[in-house]
Amino acid sequence: MVSSDDRYKDNGVIKRKHYERELNRLQEELVKLQYWVKEEGLRVCAVFEGRDAAGKGGVIKRITRRLNPRVVRVEALGTPTEREQGQWYYQRYVERLPTAGEMVLFDRSWYNRAGVDRVMGYCTEEEYEEFLRTCPEFERMLVESGTILIKYWFSISDEEQERRFQRRNADPKRRWKLSPMDLEARARWQEYSRAKDEMFAHTDTEHAPWYVVHADVKKHARLNCISHLLDQIDYEDLTPEPIELPPREQRGEYERPPIDSQHWVPARFGENPTAD
Repeated sequence: MVSSDDRYKDNGVIKRKHYERELNRLQEELVKLQYWVKEEGLRVCAVFEGRDAAGKGGVIKRITRRLNPRVVRVEALGTPTEREQGQWYYQRYVERLPTAGEMVLFDRSWYNRAGVDRVMGYCTEEEYEEFLRTCPEFERMLVESGTILIKYWFSISDEEQERRFQRRNADPKRRWKLSPMDLEARARWQEYSRAKDEMFAHTDTEHAPWYVVHADVKKHARLNCISHLLDQIDYEDLTPEPIELPPREQRGEYERPPIDSQHWVPARFGENPTAD
């Protein structure tokens, strides 16, 4: 789609300078939100789900880039341990939910049961049916207890996913992102589509709706998702005013040890300092 807006290229993709300007503005707003969450003791839980290579991780990185990890943390759980496999299914996720004054971003979540577990046969039919039945009630309990639950699904076309997989495979710095699971998911596109549709049919509820992010253009997906996230919480600007920095302590009679007595990292770029 071609846009007449001068912020966009001829192919409809936002120009880099406008993207960076808007992203910076949104990140400033995220800092304000962070102060508000901390001050008001809010519990915010954001779930990020979607196709492999849809850009969930990139959005999460842009959200957290300027934020305090003690207030806003990311949870990206791996394969459950043997002990966790014997627990109530939601248990290991409950342990990582936000406390008062905290926001948690789940890079994949309890919805593994409706996606990869279902398609790859990692759960029984009974376990899958139990998840579809209990998930809406689990989320209702979260919401009614005061947790702000926001769920995002990143939608990407088959063609764009293929392009991103090819780029990852060609780039040694990104090749680690191509896991055997990703390759299997690539081969089972139709099965994952069916699983996603069934998941939405059971869990796209009034108290915890799914918000779908069109993710074929990464820059647009990042700006749209962050903008929407900010809209979900009424917050005020509690950013503190600049403080007056105290004067530095004047040098006294203490004499520092020789600087060459320290083990310096070799200065392959620039030069080692003459004082610290």
